[in-house]
Amino acid sequence: MINKVAIVGAGLMGHGLALVFADGGYDVSITDSMAETLASVKTRIATTLTTLGRDARSVDRVQTAASLEQTVMDADLAIEAVPEKLALKQDIFAKLEKAAKPSAILASNTSVIPIAQIAARVTTRHRMVGTHWWNPPYLVPLVEVIQAEGTSHETVAILMTLLASLGKVPVHVKKDVPGFVGNRLQHALWREAIALVEEGVCDADTVDLVVKNSFGRRLAVLGPLENADLVGTDLTLDIHEQVLPHINSVGAPSSYLKGLVQSGNLGFKSGHGFKSWTEDKKSSLRAQVQEHLKTMNTLLGN
Repeated sequence: MINKVAIVGAGLMGHGLALVFADGGYDVSITDSMAETLASVKTRIATTLTTLGRDARSVDRVQTAASLEQTVMDADLAIEAVPEKLALKQDIFAKLEKAAKPSAILASNTSVIPIAQIAARVTTRHRMVGTHWWNPPYLVPLVEVIQAEGTSHETVAILMTLLASLGKVPVHVKKDVPGFVGNRLQHALWREAIALVEEGVCDADTVDLVVKNSFGRRLAVLGPLENADLVGTDLTLDIHEQVLPHINSVGAPSSYLKGLVQSGNLGFKSGHGFKSWTEDKKSSLRAQVQEHLKTMNTLLGN
């Protein structure tokens, strides 16, 4: 039975996770190594709740704690939501295993790192699991529940039930592979998108226009394998015979992408990446994404 949830990391994802659980009626404790981030987390949660039209008083269920040990000592579920640095995550889970009660489930919100690697120093592997939420977690329904080697079926079942009760769409990832399901699919598309620009087939604006004004419009209601069945597996095979030999399959990051990073073109962070970004453009795109997700959730009943 999950009654109290602990979250390690109060940044973008951590505050969103705390919001979802508090809004769902759960008591939440949260911590962060950055004092300023921790100090502002309840204000950020309350602001987001108000923006979503939810009861901002849910933030009263969230309590901050100065240390990891204080945060997790009486939690039934502890979720790590820190940067994607393997050594950092391994250290946190070694501490979580000691600080949390033996019955507590230990979950990582990593988006790509195999859970078995993160759990390298954990001995109670039956309670170690991945729960990959998508940003922002209060608007995107999917949560990937990753079963690593040693993760018990009971742990997976408890989380699947809990997440469904919160209105999320939990999926069981049965093999602990890098990137799980969602990011393997997403970054296969990104790899080809970058390759098309790098090879001079089109510019970045064209790539985004093509995706947003064609198959991207169908994706919320027509998944790729549904689409393959819809057009016929025979036609799908014919198309693959023609196009797959020409799709980028280099097993390493694009040299074009590396060049952007090396030259300091980091996208929103620097104002330039594949495209140029003014503050107005950044604010506008963020607002469009949030409004679109809210509308989609209303239409699809999520």
